[in-house]
Amino acid sequence: MSGGREVQLPLQQVAPSLTTPLSVVPPPNRQANPWPPSDPASSQGSPAGFLPLHGGFRDHFVEPPEPKYCCEACRLVLCQPRQTECGHRFCQSCISDLLSHPNPSCPADREPLYKDKIFRDVCCHREIMALKVFCRSEASGCPEQLSLQHIPEHLTVCLFFEVPCPLGQCKERMMRKEIPDHLSWKCKHRETSCEFCSSKMPLTELQKHKETVCPAFLVPCPNLCSLSALPRSELSSHQHDCPKAQVSCQFLRYGCSFKGLNQDLRQHESSSAAEHLRMMASRNSALENKVEDIKGDLLERYKVLPALSSRLSELENQQDELREKNRQMEQKLATMQKLMSSHSEKLLEVELELRSFRVLREEVENIRGTLENVRTRLNALEQGGRSGTGSTTHTLASLETQLNRHDDMLSVHDVRLADMDLRFQVLETASYNGTLIWKIRDYKRRKQEAVAAKTLSLYSQPFYTGYFGYKMCARVYLNGDGMGKGTHLSLFFVVMRGEYDALLPWPFKQKVTLMLMDQGPARKHLGDAFKPDPNSSSFRRPTAEMNIASGCPLFVSQSVLETGSYIKDDTIFIKVTVDTSDLPDP
Repeated sequence: MSGGREVQLPLQQVAPSLTTPLSVVPPPNRQANPWPPSDPASSQGSPAGFLPLHGGFRDHFVEPPEPKYCCEACRLVLCQPRQTECGHRFCQSCISDLLSHPNPSCPADREPLYKDKIFRDVCCHREIMALKVFCRSEASGCPEQLSLQHIPEHLTVCLFFEVPCPLGQCKERMMRKEIPDHLSWKCKHRETSCEFCSSKMPLTELQKHKETVCPAFLVPCPNLCSLSALPRSELSSHQHDCPKAQVSCQFLRYGCSFKGLNQDLRQHESSSAAEHLRMMASRNSALENKVEDIKGDLLERYKVLPALSSRLSELENQQDELREKNRQMEQKLATMQKLMSSHSEKLLEVELELRSFRVLREEVENIRGTLENVRTRLNALEQGGRSGTGSTTHTLASLETQLNRHDDMLSVHDVRLADMDLRFQVLETASYNGTLIWKIRDYKRRKQEAVAAKTLSLYSQPFYTGYFGYKMCARVYLNGDGMGKGTHLSLFFVVMRGEYDALLPWPFKQKVTLMLMDQGPARKHLGDAFKPDPNSSSFRRPTAEMNIASGCPLFVSQSVLETGSYIKDDTIFIKVTVDTSDLPDP
C-alpha cells in the first residue's frame, strides 16, 4: 500500500511463525473480567491469558488510541490485525466471524470479502504493541505504565496480579504479594508439625494423624486401669503389665483353665503350684509313653527302609529311562510330522507332473507305432518299387516326407521328456521345511575346475520354507571368493524368485544357519548363523531370477576341510537351515 506503509504479503507467503490461519470462532459469552488469568492463548508464541478470547484489546491505554488502531467490527484496539482488499482493518476473530457468514461483506463500505485477499498487517501490529497501557492489575493498586507487548513479562512478577495458591490443593486466589502471609497463616493446606511427634504434614491431616497413628499422642488404657493416659507407642507393652488386663494361666497347655485379671494371676500361681506340678507330671508321663510307642514304630520302619531305598533307586532309574525315551519319541514324532507334511505337498506336485508325463509318454508311444507302420510300408514299397512306376516313386517321396515329420515330432517329445525327468529330479530332492542337505560329489575334480577358473561356483537345488513359502538355494566357492579366495571355502545363501512371493512379507528376515557336516563319528559340524540385514538388497523381493548372494567368504579354511573328516568318498555335505518358527502363513 502507499502512504509510507510497509508492503503487505499474503498469508501464504509470511513465515510460519507469523502466520495464524483464519478460522471461524464463535463469539464467546462476555465476562465481567476480560482478562482471566487462566485464559488460553489464541495465537502461537503468545502467553496464556495475554490475547482476548474474542475481539480486540480491552486494556486501559495511557493515551486514547487513534481510530486507525480500532477494529471496524468490535471498535476495540486491534488484536492480530488483518487488512482487507478495501483497506479496512479487523481483529482476527472478528474477520473470521464475518467470513463465516454467506456472502460476507465489509461493514464499513459493504465491499465483498474474499478469504484469499485478506492480509496480516504486520506494521499496524507492531505499532499497537508499542502503545502505552496501564498494568492489568491497576484496579488492585499496581501503578505501572508500560508498552502492551511488555504486559505478559510484567504480569509474571507483578505483586498486585491475582494468582492461585502455589500449594495446588488450595482453591483460593490472592495477589502475588499476599502469598507469604497466606502460606504462613491462612492456607488450610499449609505444612505444619505435630506437637507430639514433630512429624510434618498438611494442616488438614493433623487431627486425623493424632487420632489414628501418632506414636507420641496420649491415649487412655483400654482396660480402664489406674493409669490415666500413655503414649500410643507404649500401649502394646503396657498390656502385658496392666493389672486390669484379662490373661490366661501360663499352664493352659497343661490343662489349667484359669482366666482372670492380671492382678489375680500371681495369687492363682501361688495357690495352685501343686496342681500345676501334678498336671506337668501327668503330661510328662503321657509324653514318655508316646515316645516309646514312636521308637517301636521307627524300629519297624527302619527294617524295611533299605528295601524301600533300593526300590526307590530302581524306580528313579526307570523313570529317567522313560523320560529319555519319551523325549526321543517326541523328537521322532515331530520329525515325522514335518516329513509327512513336506512329503504330502511333494506327492501332490509329483502326482500332477506324473499325469502330464503319462499323457506325454502315450503320445510318444503312438508316434513310435505310427513310425514303425510307416517304415514297414516304406520297405514294402521299396521292394515293389524296384520294378515300379512313377506313381510309386511319388508315393515313396510322400512317405519319406511324412517319416521326417514324425522324426521331428519324436525329437521334440524326447526333449520334453528330458525336461520332465530333470523336473522330477528337482522335486525328489526339494525340501519344503526350510532345511537343505546338499551333497556335492567329485570334490577333487570340482575343486580343480574352481582353481583353474573354469567353474568358480556351484549352485544347489532350490529349497523352500513351505509349499507356498520362500524359494532359496545355496552357493559355494570351493576355491574361495573375495577375502577367502585360494585359502577358504566360501558359502553363501541366495533368495530366489518364487511363485508365491506376492503373498510373503518382505524383506526376508528369517535366521539362516550355514553348516559343513562332519562325516566322522565325532560329528563336529562347522557352522555359522546370521540374521538378515533388512536394508540389504540381498533380502528384498527378487526382481530377477535370484538376488545377490549373502554369507561367509571365510566359512572354513581349506586346510581344516581337507585334513578332517569332512570329505569322504570324494563327497562333502552342506546343510542350510532357515528358521520358520515365527514365519506367518501366506
